Amino acid sequence: MNSSRKAAHHMNAPWLQQSGVPLQTNVPVQSSSGIFLENIRKVYPARKGTGEVVALDGINLHVLEGAILGVIGRSGAGKSSLIRLINGLERPTQGSVRVNGTEITALDEPALRTARRSIGMIFQHFNLLSSRTAFENIALPLEIAGVSKADIVSRVEPLLEMVGLVDKRERYPAELSGGQKQRVGIARALATNPSVLLSDEATSALDPETTDQILALLKRINTELRLTILFITHEMAVVKTLADRVAVLEHGKIVEEGATFDIFASPRHEVTKRFVGSVTGSQVPDWLLARLRAEQQPGDQAVLHVSFKGADASGPLVSQISRSFDIDVNILYGQVETIAGHPFGTLIVSVPSSPDLVGKIIGQLKSAGNAVEHLGYVS
Repeated sequence: MNSSRKAAHHMNAPWLQQSGVPLQTNVPVQSSSGIFLENIRKVYPARKGTGEVVALDGINLHVLEGAILGVIGRSGAGKSSLIRLINGLERPTQGSVRVNGTEITALDEPALRTARRSIGMIFQHFNLLSSRTAFENIALPLEIAGVSKADIVSRVEPLLEMVGLVDKRERYPAELSGGQKQRVGIARALATNPSVLLSDEATSALDPETTDQILALLKRINTELRLTILFITHEMAVVKTLADRVAVLEHGKIVEEGATFDIFASPRHEVTKRFVGSVTGSQVPDWLLARLRAEQQPGDQAVLHVSFKGADASGPLVSQISRSFDIDVNILYGQVETIAGHPFGTLIVSVPSSPDLVGKIIGQLKSAGNAVEHLGYVS
């Protein structure tokens, strides 16, 4: 989508009408929209007493226009380096970074400053100026861009309405809650009509209720403005609520990538399994792990771990098994979650441990499309 079409699309949002601020100025735009990282390698040079640090290695990542990508990884995995390459704060050692057709890595500093107007940034700790009001903080990037006072007012006022801070326009950061500060940060990120929004752990300093509100706001922004959003986080609840797709970083490499529901429902890499397990319930609770035995003893029951999704997530799975085989099924642990708008459940049950019977139960569960694992035995 070219810049004039994008600006027109933004103008369709009711809270952005009458804005006279251009989307981009003097930034060459090609036909490919979104974020494209190809063959990225980022190496930080050796310092005294230390060797060089390979922050990113062999990164290929495409975020199509209007999509929301969540990048997860442990501390030191390379998440911050990745986001700094996209907005041009860092240069890759090797590879290409393109945002809406603009080769970020080829721009000199003046052109890069201009290009950043199409890339909004939301920070973990808000980065607001304490001496400026909410209105003035939102207006700052417009002032830097040389926008007239009249156009600043026509742009900032609807942004204050969008983030629900009309009554806080003259408040200073010290007078705002954490969630209100982040709303100011989001409005500021949108001030220059960006087509791409980057978020660096934007909710990690917020309480759960405020986090939910900020995620709902970001989802609304994505829907109404068709903004491309890339966010980095270690909070899996944020990923399952907001992201369309997920990329998992480990030691500077993408070890797994895919649709959010697929990644949560069927994680392949061990790092991903550890991340998503606490959200989906796929991790076996410690108290149960302590009781599990690999070898069957007299009187034991077999323990099965069942994952089910879609319509099956709310189906009568336990009663079906109980009726089919005329057995008692003991529920040891269970959880049902909504992942990217789709139900996903996990259930750990114990059943009579006859090998023939266990095999038939597993067969019936798998034939219904469930993933089943025989974990061991408990008394």
